Amino acid sequence: MTQPLPINFQPLDISQVSGRGGRIALIVSEDGKAQSLAALDRPMRGALRRFLGSEAFGKMKAGEAVDLAWPAGLAAEAVQVIRLDRKASVEEARKAGAAIGKALTGAGALVLAGNHPRASEIALGLALRAYDFTAHKTGEAKTPGEVTFMVTKPEAVAAEARPMAALAEGVFFTRDLVNEPANVLTTYDFAARLAAMQEIGLDVEILEEEELVKLGMGALVAVGMGSESPSKVVVMQWRGGGHEPPLALVGKGVVFDTGGISIKPAAGMEEMTMDMGGAGVVAGVMRTLALRGARANVVGLVGLVENMPDGRAQRPGDVVRSMKGDTIEVINTDAEGRLVLADVLWYAQDRFKPSGVIDLATLTGAIIIGLGHENAGVFSNNDAFAGAFLKAARAEGEGAWRMPMGAAYDAKLKSRIADMMNVGGRPGGAITAAQFLARFIQEGTPWIHLDIAGVALPPAETTLAPKGATGWGVMALNRLIRDGYEPADKG
Repeated sequence: MTQPLPINFQPLDISQVSGRGGRIALIVSEDGKAQSLAALDRPMRGALRRFLGSEAFGKMKAGEAVDLAWPAGLAAEAVQVIRLDRKASVEEARKAGAAIGKALTGAGALVLAGNHPRASEIALGLALRAYDFTAHKTGEAKTPGEVTFMVTKPEAVAAEARPMAALAEGVFFTRDLVNEPANVLTTYDFAARLAAMQEIGLDVEILEEEELVKLGMGALVAVGMGSESPSKVVVMQWRGGGHEPPLALVGKGVVFDTGGISIKPAAGMEEMTMDMGGAGVVAGVMRTLALRGARANVVGLVGLVENMPDGRAQRPGDVVRSMKGDTIEVINTDAEGRLVLADVLWYAQDRFKPSGVIDLATLTGAIIIGLGHENAGVFSNNDAFAGAFLKAARAEGEGAWRMPMGAAYDAKLKSRIADMMNVGGRPGGAITAAQFLARFIQEGTPWIHLDIAGVALPPAETTLAPKGATGWGVMALNRLIRDGYEPADKG
């Protein structure tokens, strides 16, 4: 997998600055002050101070950067000036780091962060933005050079950054999975990558298609009947919290979605390699928890299928029976993700009796129409649970918006020949999808459904990620678990 860039934290040593090659990044407060300002400005013959006194610097926003290229008197190829006040928010600090990470070259960078209280967050933003998925590119790899942070208390900053390094690796794991083409990330390969996480302490179990049939997962199995890749369910357990019931994370893992017999238009179908985005996020969260040794019990379950048109594929009009026992009339075979989730959600509750359930899925185009690519849709049967997640998402800068639910939407799912239909028409499509899933949540179980269709693979780069997969949700869910399911440290 793509590994986050290693970052070194060293004591502030001004004597090394003038001879340092590569790039130099200087964190400057809004009043134009910086701890290492004089050491840079002297060899630059006042050019740095002139810039800090200019109108251009005055117009810079928090976290923004400007390059002073090939500065006289320095060996560096550029001095990157980043405006960031000492009272900056976490989001602003990560934005500042991302500006450094985006501009990295093979010559590396020296970041003069001094005693900035957000130095570790700057480092996280740098690491996340420096991600580059090159697994299928031939030729010379463009690997960023060494990055060193010079700070006044390197050991303290390194200690703060350690769990963030685990978080970055979890995000990268998710991004890699979502970016992989479907001829590589088959259900076999996906399951194997998850099984390999036993090496970092996760308990991983793979349920093969024959067992899914015996369990009664007729809805999930029906989705994959047209594919040569067998359907699977992978269960990942992290037991770090004693005997408490686990939080269950459930992900939709459609490794490729043609739409089945209700086939999608050709334009844009290549992006349906990302239809396993929910499962990718679950996998990334579980990796993060294991790497940082989270003191909580969490179980991650993903349903891995491929939705292909074939002589054996399910047809519009078919009726399938879920593990719960409910029958579903399949009106549209392109509404397959909810069929996968229905069975995995029921299995998760039946087997693990979790304290709460969160499912993630690139489920509907309707959520993109409603919220664009800025926010995931949040649906829930429990206000406190939803509020805790939304708070965590805000803290991590991951856009999320609570969406309505209600019994009135259920009428749209009424079937003439079965217990329900799998779609309810275009109006309120993301909501009726959530209402469908709600039927597979046991009474009294707190539940959140996250529709991440708009945020998993947006059409342009974001602040913390190049164009491609974002890994949205790994940071928010990790924060939710850290703040709500792990015991507080006693100072």
